[in-house]
Amino acid sequence: MPIRHFRSVAEMPPVPPRPPLDPKNLEIACELMELARRLGPYRPFPPGVRKFRSLAEANRYREEWEKGQRR
Repeated sequence: MPIRHFRSVAEMPPVPPRPPLDPKNLEIACELMELARRLGPYRPFPPGVRKFRSLAEANRYREEWEKGQRR
């Protein structure tokens, strides 16, 4: 299979649409959700601004936050 080069994504041909109500569509959706789950959970930072007196204090806060995010 030859390799095709594109200068931008706009030059790439679109992916052909999948037929509606095809059972394979559900399988593809489930595989994508599983991939997203394995890549890592969504863990937003808590809202707001925090001020720290030192870099060490900020690092301690971040380490504690990361420990709370692990499951």
